[in-house]
Amino acid sequence: MQIIKDDKRVLTEPEPFVGVGELAESSVNFTFRAWTKTEDYWDVHFDMLEKVKLTFDEKGISIPYPQMDIHTNKTES
Repeated sequence: MQIIKDDKRVLTEPEPFVGVGELAESSVNFTFRAWTKTEDYWDVHFDMLEKVKLTFDEKGISIPYPQMDIHTNKTES
């Protein structure tokens, strides 16, 4: 919420929202809503995503990504 409040392009009305949108298999997905002027929307959207990621990195919060380990056995003919 602080990232949203620090951006002067975000409108105060309607009030911004941040919440847990989903507890997924390998992640916690957050939903955020920050209202802007139409012409600022995409810049704010992408700036917010980047700022959240950089803040997570700074605070040592890692984002898990699903992974699959494949083990192969060589058989001799």
